[in-house]
Amino acid sequence: MTKKRILIIALILAVAAAAAVLLIAMGSGKEYVITLIDNIPGHDTPRTVKVHAGENVTLPAPDAREGYVLDGWFTDEGLTELWTAPEEGLSEDLTLYAAWDPDTGDTPRDSDHDKNFTALKTPGSQEEAYDYQVFFRPAVDGLRQPYVGDTMPYYEDGVYYIYYLKEDGDSYNHSIYLATTTDFLTYKEYDDPIIEASRSGGQDAWVGTGSVVKIGDQYYFFYTGHNNSATQAEAERILVAVGDSPLHFEKRTDWHISPPDSLGQKQDFRDPQAYLDSDGNIILTVTASQSNVARILKYTVTPSLNGIAYDGIIFTNPVGNFWNLECSDTFRMGDTWYITYSAQDDTLWYAASDQPYGPYGAPTRLDGKLFYAAKHVEDGENVYMVGWARRSESPSSTEDVSAWGGNLIIQKLVQRDDGSLALAPVDTIADSFSLRRPLATGASRAFLSAGAERVYADTFTCYESFKLTGAFSFTGKGSFGLSFDFMGQENKKKLISISPAEETLSLRFNDGSTLIAQTGVSLKEGETYSFTYIQEGSVGTFYIDGLAALTVRVYGASGKTIRLFAENGTVQFTQLREYTRP
Repeated sequence: MTKKRILIIALILAVAAAAAVLLIAMGSGKEYVITLIDNIPGHDTPRTVKVHAGENVTLPAPDAREGYVLDGWFTDEGLTELWTAPEEGLSEDLTLYAAWDPDTGDTPRDSDHDKNFTALKTPGSQEEAYDYQVFFRPAVDGLRQPYVGDTMPYYEDGVYYIYYLKEDGDSYNHSIYLATTTDFLTYKEYDDPIIEASRSGGQDAWVGTGSVVKIGDQYYFFYTGHNNSATQAEAERILVAVGDSPLHFEKRTDWHISPPDSLGQKQDFRDPQAYLDSDGNIILTVTASQSNVARILKYTVTPSLNGIAYDGIIFTNPVGNFWNLECSDTFRMGDTWYITYSAQDDTLWYAASDQPYGPYGAPTRLDGKLFYAAKHVEDGENVYMVGWARRSESPSSTEDVSAWGGNLIIQKLVQRDDGSLALAPVDTIADSFSLRRPLATGASRAFLSAGAERVYADTFTCYESFKLTGAFSFTGKGSFGLSFDFMGQENKKKLISISPAEETLSLRFNDGSTLIAQTGVSLKEGETYSFTYIQEGSVGTFYIDGLAALTVRVYGASGKTIRLFAENGTVQFTQLREYTRP
């Protein structure tokens, strides 16, 4: 064979090989069909797109759907499996379903204002770095961090006066301090005590909770004086201070109310809450104990303070074995009267009546035990519950959140049509989160299906301050909710867990094994519920809107991913959003 012929044959073989490679790359011209179901009412005819094998897939946008934005294409009619275009192109025909998300008029975008928590390696260092605003915490005194204890809210002329027992710092024996706000977003903190515990002993060697009422131009601050030394006939009495301004009070050392003899004890008699009746008299409710049963008492005091009448017991604890119902409060919403109180290491309760001061029906919990000592304040438009969010003595603890005092926390009180009560986010606080942030899911929905082993979906970011919103529906008997990282330790994850079978909303540490706080909620399989979660620093409240609220402490999660989770069932999350402040 001549060299020329050999060369021609080699050239033919090379061309054939190149053509074969090209045909392989083009899939031998194979063409696939993508059927698009737009899921737009009135658009019943599917569209089709033809794509050659190996080609990049670009889908044409569907027609606009008024009030919605496209939330991605899914491979199943139930919109549970998000589709992403494969890098190597298609290898089969495909049907895709459009998912739509309500158009909230905002576009997810990043921010350059996020605090960097990378260098903060411990929960304690993160806690020290937080700039609390809406969940007010007193300024550091020297090297000591003080906290908010029992609150005593009062409203006048657009200003909310939040008196509170100050724990630690420069406070002497739980003296009463003040912070004011007009919007629940920013607070003015007063450095000096409004009422200071007596440094020379006497009945108010320690100061306890009270309340403010105004008569004419005078302000009356009724409060608890506590001293259980052998020199005192009674460990607790009701005392009063009088002022011509809500900022300044002088103690009336010649006035007090002692526990009635019928109680049979002199130890537990405190937390006076003051009101004015239609005759101009002062009504005081006082918490106490009789025969080791918690009671709430009523007194009538004349405006001159000279006449004091004990009217008896208006409420007796009907559940549990609480020895005192602390920080009681009574108020009216619509045609219904309510009494609220906090039970030791339990939670905030309320009971209802069709008359002032009872008789009351069975009590119901309003939140978990981390929202404590809350009292109401009203401004003519809304009613709020003002309390404090419990903390841990050590942010590194994964066993309890039980320390006394914490951050100020305020929630809006909502009356349902049947007269029952629910807690909701304060509008100004919720509205302050207006910068929508991108999610890790790639869409504003996530579907989780799980057996006994929990499954997760990376979804949100734990910024210093943020709001989450969305909706969910579920099947099965398992739990689901939010999972927070704890310093990178998988077995220490912290869960906000919804358990329809147990009818509970709970905070759990140590990957769910340690119950911290819990409240009740009844949910139905297949129905859709909306939720809101607001967190600042380590303090947060999770709302199943209109049904339940749970205040939580989540230390050691800042800067990390927040995951959705499910176990023993399925849950569909939709309309997921995360917001921070601009």
